[in-house]
Amino acid sequence: MLITVDPSSAQPLADQVARSVRAALANGTASPGDRLPSARNVAATLGINLHTVLRGYQQLRDEGTVELRRGRAAVITGTADQYRIQLTAAAEEFAKAARHTGATEKEALDAAREALHALQD
Repeated sequence: MLITVDPSSAQPLADQVARSVRAALANGTASPGDRLPSARNVAATLGINLHTVLRGYQQLRDEGTVELRRGRAAVITGTADQYRIQLTAAAEEFAKAARHTGATEKEALDAAREALHALQD
């Protein structure tokens, strides 16, 4: 599994690590039972601090997406909530698009509400 971060982003690197794993689950490139790369390997590959990667992995553990085994691999749980993961990934993509267009938070949320209401009709 490829974990990526954008050092120029305002989002904390640990959050980006967790988001990258969620995105892999959402798009099907990762699935329950898969092992995450070791935190040391990810840190070395991305050139970031080991503890930053561990914080990202801990976020995933806290939400039930990953099981961390001390001294062993992190494994994606079979109970990972696929719908929540997909929704989170879609929301993150929407947020990126909104920021890219220069929309304010209010404008972005209004657009999302309008889209949801349009689907109900």
